[in-house]
Amino acid sequence: MIKFRLAHLSIALAALGFTAATPMIGLSSAVAAEALRPEIGKPLQQAQTQMKQGNHKGALATLRDADKVGNKTANESYLIERVRASAASSAGDYATAAKSFEALLASGKLSAAERSNFAEGLVGIYMRAGDLNKANETIQRLLKDKDDPKLRAYLLQNYYKQGNVAALEQELRNAEKSGRMTEDQLGMLANIQLKKNDKVGYVNTIEKLATSYPKAQYWTDLLNRVQGKPGFSSRLRVDVYRLQLANGLLKKPSEFMEMAQLVLQAKAPAEALKIIDRGYKAGALGTGTDAPRHQRLKDLAEKNLAEQNKNFAALEAEYTAAKDNDQLVGLGYALVQAGQADKGLKMMEAAIKAGGLKYADEAKLRLGEAYAVAGKKQQAISTLKTVGGKEGTADLARYWIMAINKPLA
Repeated sequence: MIKFRLAHLSIALAALGFTAATPMIGLSSAVAAEALRPEIGKPLQQAQTQMKQGNHKGALATLRDADKVGNKTANESYLIERVRASAASSAGDYATAAKSFEALLASGKLSAAERSNFAEGLVGIYMRAGDLNKANETIQRLLKDKDDPKLRAYLLQNYYKQGNVAALEQELRNAEKSGRMTEDQLGMLANIQLKKNDKVGYVNTIEKLATSYPKAQYWTDLLNRVQGKPGFSSRLRVDVYRLQLANGLLKKPSEFMEMAQLVLQAKAPAEALKIIDRGYKAGALGTGTDAPRHQRLKDLAEKNLAEQNKNFAALEAEYTAAKDNDQLVGLGYALVQAGQADKGLKMMEAAIKAGGLKYADEAKLRLGEAYAVAGKKQQAISTLKTVGGKEGTADLARYWIMAINKPLA
């Protein structure tokens, strides 16, 4: 399961002008010029003083004295709510703060810029209060006026917290269509698919994560999961290992050993020796109680390579006479791994062109891999793009293109 971090919510009320020292920031000149009756002005001043002293709950109590005054003007009510919004927010009284924010937004006294800031502040208040339904309603109202990636990220976060899978998935699908999915959003989608047991969808999403954000955790999960897709052929296990090796994902002694054995079965002893040597250099092989076993495998790979070199001409003649193009593809691949890239690639190309292959897409996949080994990236990509098949070859060909274009960091 992919772990991801939710977007961090930090809507600072101070940024909206709600500080104890400056509760009247942003007031229009018309509002500021209107005279306040003493019974309103006095508790407002007292509340501001209390806020400066850090006594926000006391300020809220003082403002209730102003509430008792009858026949308040719209300006007086507005100023009371403005100070109350700041005091309640600082006191952690989010229910009261939300009511004040709503009143300020409905007052008609805010400029367009202030309305936007206060509306976002209201979202923050609802989220802090845990009223995610109202937070979402406010966000959706704001998004109708203007799309805001930050607010959309809050909406996704809220849906995720609520467990509202349908709404979250719809938002993520919309983001996917617009091509603006972040790493966190892809992670959310992957976790939803995992919970729904949507194995195919999950692999597709992890593929997008590995493509756009190449990290070991995504590549590891992708290569493990793709083998569980319906119809994936066990014959391609060696190709999965090759991608793991190319991305530096092999760590365990058993992984190096199994890959080397599979490669030996595929009659590519030079490649097996490379794998074993990397295992030794990584400290995974040649140590512990299994060190003798590691050495025996290395000895076997060296013996097989010597025999292949000795009998190469006879093998080529035998496969050619039998028109066994599958074996010729394998022999050509072995040559590429042995350092004879030009000869090996020509042999593979000719065999594939001749046709009659039992597994044509696997042959093209191996040719793409051979081009990559030979350092011919463009030819590798061009060949891999032609690979189809429903047994996993098409998937692995795409992954090779990903690894070539954007190597694991």
